[in-house]
Amino acid sequence: MSEHEHDESTRPAVSRPRTAPEEPSPAGLRRELPAEVPAAEPAPAATPSGEDAVREPAGPEETGRQRLVKGLWPPRITRAQLIVALLLFGLGFGLAVQVASNSDGDSALRGARQEDLVRILDELDDRTERLEDEKQGLEKQRDELENSSDQAEEARKQTIEKERQLGVLAGTVAAQGPGITMNIEDPKGTVEADMLLDAVQELRAAGAEAIQVNGVRVVASTYLTDSGSGIAVDGNKITAPYRFKVIGKPQDLEPALNIPGGVVQTLEKEQATVSVERSSKIVVDALRAVKRPDYARSSSQ
Repeated sequence: MSEHEHDESTRPAVSRPRTAPEEPSPAGLRRELPAEVPAAEPAPAATPSGEDAVREPAGPEETGRQRLVKGLWPPRITRAQLIVALLLFGLGFGLAVQVASNSDGDSALRGARQEDLVRILDELDDRTERLEDEKQGLEKQRDELENSSDQAEEARKQTIEKERQLGVLAGTVAAQGPGITMNIEDPKGTVEADMLLDAVQELRAAGAEAIQVNGVRVVASTYLTDSGSGIAVDGNKITAPYRFKVIGKPQDLEPALNIPGGVVQTLEKEQATVSVERSSKIVVDALRAVKRPDYARSSSQ
């Protein structure tokens, strides 16, 4: 080693003097920012057993449609929603049945012949005329009571006449007058009690004032039931042929039975034979015993 090299090796190292940081120049140079330090990753959470949890790879992100389908299915139905659904179903079913029944009635009239429609209109006009006559009769009775000099005697006469009329309706007195007779032959035994009941109701609606079926007087409380090979009227068994004797206006009674879809057509569909005849004199002589009511009393007593 030379002497020069020895001197340099033994010479103490002299550090470079620190210089003051340079101030930004007037030109507005940017100050250098320190380098970004990466954030430290969070330590994995410890499992209850003290072992490191194993991270599962994240699945594919769900789309909006998949989230909607998952929210709608399977449905989560509460009790209130189920009750509301049942009520709505019942309401819809009832409306559907009502619309169907109205459509059937409209289609029956739509398919009727012109003469059948004219007959139905005539029957409605006759019913209106009959109600108007009854109204005029009641008004006449009122005027007679108001204008009569002996109101007590007039009231007594009207009471007797009213009693006779009520006796005819109640079946306690015999009656005669114009009307019709209807014979129903039932060789197949297909006629049932409800069919005869429909006939009775149709005749009453057409203005029948007295009805007799096979010797049994029909009144407001009459009921019909099936009884073996026949039909029972108020407990009295009758068999075919069924013979109706009806007092009323023949021009109203006969068309009421022969309207499209009415009593006659219904019985003929059951292979029964029906004949209706008008008559100027029909005698209804079957009587009902007067039954004293158990509880009802006249309010005038």
